[in-house]
Amino acid sequence: MAEQLWNHSSLSSFILAGLFGHSPYGSFFFSLVLLAFGAAVVGNILLLTLIQADRRLHTPMYFFLSQLSIMDLTMTCTVVPKMAANFLSGRKFISLAGCASQIFLVVTVGGAECFLLAVMAYDRYMAVCYPLRYPVLMNWKACTSLAMASWMGGMADSVIDVGMVFSFPYCGSLEVDHFFCEVPALLRLSCADTSLFEDLIYACCVVMLLLPLGVIVASYAQVLTAVIRMPATEGKQKALTTCSSHLAVVGLYYGGAIFSYMQRASARTPMGDRATSIFYTILTPMFNPLIYSLRNRDVISALRKMLGRWGR
Repeated sequence: MAEQLWNHSSLSSFILAGLFGHSPYGSFFFSLVLLAFGAAVVGNILLLTLIQADRRLHTPMYFFLSQLSIMDLTMTCTVVPKMAANFLSGRKFISLAGCASQIFLVVTVGGAECFLLAVMAYDRYMAVCYPLRYPVLMNWKACTSLAMASWMGGMADSVIDVGMVFSFPYCGSLEVDHFFCEVPALLRLSCADTSLFEDLIYACCVVMLLLPLGVIVASYAQVLTAVIRMPATEGKQKALTTCSSHLAVVGLYYGGAIFSYMQRASARTPMGDRATSIFYTILTPMFNPLIYSLRNRDVISALRKMLGRWGR
């Protein structure tokens, strides 16, 4: 029997295999995912609320941090609700438009976060190494432009990915061996030769990961040099605490991203893709607000101030 051929004009939906498959512990793991999702949503919304409500947090660093929270919310809310709805209903379908939307948003946010983390490192470099010129150099116009450039960089990559992925024909089974629509998982279903596009994706990921990482490393090398030369003051301790929080977020995000995207297509497996996707779609959005709040006196002070108002 000849394979059924699907193209962008006849294709209407895909089937998502899901995160847990036929595991007998599916309900337990699903509960853990929901708890992590809830913590991510509450943590990032609370952080956004604090930054908006407290004038002391109306600084470039917290403006970029608010952008990071918006990205984390977008990432986790793009993936988890659909996965949860499919698990609870037993229906595993996702429409073509829904699949394209997931790819667009996940790639946009993933790329934008790479650039934003580099921008945040540059911001710390300017604050520590040029404290007197910092308010002028990192004014609101400059901050807005840098944040917008981060979003636009991720969006440009996602437009190319969505356009290319849905230009390929798909044959036979339309079951995506993943819990959301991710580019490598979809390309496995194509009956066309996608090797050239996969090489292009690999090259783009190398550039989008390693160039921002280079900026981060260079910025923090200068910051560390400047901090070491500071006298033992509260300012030195505050600089170290702030920078260590950012480095923890960088390590968390780039660790998963490099492992996930800087592998050749031949070395990737569906199980490995699901594991690393959990990392950057669920765990990273949950940990980021915790990292920045638990070790940040300004955020803790703003939280106490807000709780004090509610307690009156």
